[in-house]
Amino acid sequence: MSDDKCCSCADAPRLIFPCSGASNVGEMADRAGRQLTREGAGKMGCLAAIGRRVSGIMVSTQSAGKILVIDGCPLDCAKNTLIEAGFVDFEHVRVTDLGMVKGGTPVTDDNIEKVALEGASALLK
Repeated sequence: MSDDKCCSCADAPRLIFPCSGASNVGEMADRAGRQLTREGAGKMGCLAAIGRRVSGIMVSTQSAGKILVIDGCPLDCAKNTLIEAGFVDFEHVRVTDLGMVKGGTPVTDDNIEKVALEGASALLK
């Protein structure tokens, strides 16, 4: 194999699948995912499309260089949706593991930033 050939996986997209649940921690997960996308850390993926097994989304997710899942709470709906679709190689962040309380912690820019920083760190692993 010649030395000028290399893996193109470094160019593969990094996908972010946040929970978009109805609770405060779900909102923080979603807003952190959107912030990471705006900052260029990755691109948001459609969790509902994974649940429906939409072929194009499944293919693009299979070719992702890195996958980040951000769940709001211990129900881990986003994580389990990806697992049920056959994806197991991803980084996982849970908002409640960061000291935030479902139904109690306010959705603030500072709290969203805390989740986004944890997500950005996970993408670097």
